[in-house]
Amino acid sequence: MGPQHPSTHGVLHLKVWLDGETIKHIQPHLGYIHRSIEKMSEALSYRNFIFATSRMDYLSAHMNNEACALAVEKGLALEVPERVKVIRTIMSELTRLSSHQLWWGCTGLDLGAVTPFFFAFRDREAINAIMEETCGARLTQNYMVPGGVMFDLHPNFVKRTKETINEIKKNLHEYDELLTGNIIFENRTKGVGYLSKEDAISFGVTGPTARASGVSCDVRKWFPYSAYDKVQFEEIIATGGDCYARYMARMEEMKQSVSIIEQLIDNIPEGDFQAKTKAVLKLPKGEFYQRVETARGELGVYLVSDGAASPYRVKYRSPGFSNLSALATMAEGTKIGDLVAIMATIDLVIPDIDR
Repeated sequence: MGPQHPSTHGVLHLKVWLDGETIKHIQPHLGYIHRSIEKMSEALSYRNFIFATSRMDYLSAHMNNEACALAVEKGLALEVPERVKVIRTIMSELTRLSSHQLWWGCTGLDLGAVTPFFFAFRDREAINAIMEETCGARLTQNYMVPGGVMFDLHPNFVKRTKETINEIKKNLHEYDELLTGNIIFENRTKGVGYLSKEDAISFGVTGPTARASGVSCDVRKWFPYSAYDKVQFEEIIATGGDCYARYMARMEEMKQSVSIIEQLIDNIPEGDFQAKTKAVLKLPKGEFYQRVETARGELGVYLVSDGAASPYRVKYRSPGFSNLSALATMAEGTKIGDLVAIMATIDLVIPDIDR
């Protein structure tokens, strides 16, 4: 199956063993979009290597960039202004909303419902317009930099974000009417693609995929960064472990993202949007690790510094790679048609897996 099958959402090749329509075994084959991002990062400066991570999980570009910026700041023992922390948190939650909206539309499309795709892109377009106005880009923004953010907020940012959030809140009931309560959708997802809590932990699964199996693993709660220690939000945990539980986990997470943005949008501190840093950044010799919660789970950035202006070694722990490793456990024993539903609710972004 693949690497050009539309349901793989990228160049993923799955070798599938079948008995009739029943899946006996699955083996993912990677390598179709490998770009040596970690080696590229080691050849770039601490300011420049961050852009490469926008091209991994491109739907979580802000969060990827933030993880790198935080890792460099940890190495420099650099404290960023409070304004930066709040801006980063708002931007990351807008990105999570945008990513989940695209996932919701594509999930409907994968299972034969075309209309949700247009509703999802209606709401996502408003967020992309906000990104474009402040960051100058809609998808791979490269906005988070060591010490702060690339530019200050656009004068329209607060007004436009509040309007967009209010519109999304008004529209959320349409998501449930179109897909959540649809009997065909429920039959395609309930009891399908089960992943136990023990297996999720064993495979290192994180994000909504793990939380739908009852694993508490939200990095924003366990290891708060930026402004997450200043806002109230729930870690969405379900116990169903099936496709429907993973679907509902992301649906509820969208409501939490809206709540986080609402708590911060009227309380953005005044001040600088960047801390003062040297033109050429050099981290002291040592190892530095930073984790963040992206739309798909835990992204870890591991840096080894030898004191030079570029990292000696870079390793990214991407959520998609670990989540994909549990695919065989979820799919074996199900029908070939269920495989599309299972992949949709893992929410795969292939460049995050095949770096």
